[in-house]
Amino acid sequence: MKKSLITSGLLALTMLSASSAFAEANCQAHPKNEQIPQADFQKALEKHGFTIKKFKTDGNCYEMYGKSKGGKKVEMYFDTKDGKIVKSEID
Repeated sequence: MKKSLITSGLLALTMLSASSAFAEANCQAHPKNEQIPQADFQKALEKHGFTIKKFKTDGNCYEMYGKSKGGKKVEMYFDTKDGKIVKSEID
């Protein structure tokens, strides 16, 4: 179940434009037992070609700083339950 949530959330990564940015990241709080384990989510991002420089929990979001598959600098915030992108900034 969680594996399919990670996959569906990461599929949205392929739809990102080269320079998308949103206002403040606003993630919904989820109980710990409903969250995708942080290590699993990091591995999924790396499997999709991301190089992670820094990964942490920020408020109710997972926050990632690193590089995209194409080598662009990225800052992304994800929902901890379904892995959907809440905010992204790509340079």
